[in-house]
Amino acid sequence: MSARTALLAPLVLVAGLTVGCGDQTDRYCDAVTDNQDRLGEIAGSGDALALFEARDVYRDLAEEAPDDIADDWDLVLDRIDVLEDTLDEADVDPATYDPRDPPSGLSSQERARIRQAADDLAAPEAVRAMDDVEQQALDVCGTPLRV
Repeated sequence: MSARTALLAPLVLVAGLTVGCGDQTDRYCDAVTDNQDRLGEIAGSGDALALFEARDVYRDLAEEAPDDIADDWDLVLDRIDVLEDTLDEADVDPATYDPRDPPSGLSSQERARIRQAADDLAAPEAVRAMDDVEQQALDVCGTPLRV
């Protein structure tokens, strides 16, 4: 291998990776645009289940997400899933659950697990991950995540 070929090989590899990222980013941005209205409707509904309704759209976006934002999507989705699983395990309807007035049959352990799952979803790292996802849509796609 000549010295010139040895110097060009990494550039060719990087160029190939960049093209692949462009396709991935284009697919992601298309998915963001395709789902903006739906996310806007969900967010504006005021429905107690909005977070869980948005999760399916979030999953679709996460599947198309570029590698640099995939971990943020994973964190957000994991926290939503844990909260829903915790509510399901306690046989609690998320649409009617009020932590100030929990159902009478709910044990203190179940209340604590629900509170912890909700706190984890609202924790700074989860909020930051969602902020990063929203900022990525603006910066890379040139459009908000929801309208």
